[in-house]
Amino acid sequence: MECKNGTPVIEFFLLGFSDHSEQQSSLFVFFLTVYLLSLAGNILIISVVNLDPQLSTPMYFFLGNLSFVDFCLTSVTVPLLLVNLLSKDGRTPLPNCITQMYFFIWMVTTESILLGVMAYDRYVAICNPLRYHIVMSRNRCFLLVLESWGSVSLHSLMHTLMACRLSFCGPNVISSFFCDVPAVLKLSSSDTTANQLLILVEGSSIAIVPSVFIVVSYANIVSTVLKLQSSQKRQKAFSTCSSHLMVVILFYGTICFMYFRPASVSSLEYDRAVSVMYTMVTPMLNSFIYSLRNKEIKGAIRRILKRKLCHS
Repeated sequence: MECKNGTPVIEFFLLGFSDHSEQQSSLFVFFLTVYLLSLAGNILIISVVNLDPQLSTPMYFFLGNLSFVDFCLTSVTVPLLLVNLLSKDGRTPLPNCITQMYFFIWMVTTESILLGVMAYDRYVAICNPLRYHIVMSRNRCFLLVLESWGSVSLHSLMHTLMACRLSFCGPNVISSFFCDVPAVLKLSSSDTTANQLLILVEGSSIAIVPSVFIVVSYANIVSTVLKLQSSQKRQKAFSTCSSHLMVVILFYGTICFMYFRPASVSSLEYDRAVSVMYTMVTPMLNSFIYSLRNKEIKGAIRRILKRKLCHS
């Protein structure tokens, strides 16, 4: 849409951490370290899952996809932040901002859906183990992942196209370090009622359905595990879920703090800290949670290294 009064905005300025100009170098080193650790951890899990035949199970198939989503999520936001910290110039063209918004929504929502799918996988494995390989067949797992990626890409495209119809004629400063939907909508000179309604109705359902699915799945898991007579079996069942549950708490905890907090606790520093948590720190921690707490992952790493050493 064209501006009736004034010149259309053709670029945004990402405020980022520009108010900490004396700490730009330190921030660059910190975010680069977090980014590299995140990439290394997620690439390690993807490689191990694909290289070790003993990890050819639905749980690790979903884990490999989750690691790939985390890899993409950090790559959507962090490289631009690093460039801006080096150049001390937060300008980004409007098309680039919209593109980043599209991929960010896609990755975050795909992670939400995958966490729900992984909860269902653990539910079937613990509550209905005799039918596990029938229910979670290879074809069904592939279709679940394909539907997650495909349906969410349409969800992301819908929000992005709705943002493209807006006009921007006034302020062009985004207080965040990336193009988040709420921050961009605040700068529009058009009526954003339809966008807000879409976020409230369609966007909320996309976020709430997986979370409800996770809660119901784990309620059934806990109920089933507590009925087991053997404490060893109970411990084994809980251990297979502990890593996933920690990742769920990290992901949904930071999302809730960011988007469902009281307005009274909102501040620039608060928003930036929480944004850093769920766009960088959480994807990094996910890989370490699964690699350090999972005996099968650690065993697979040792087997792969052993094979490499034997063939060298």
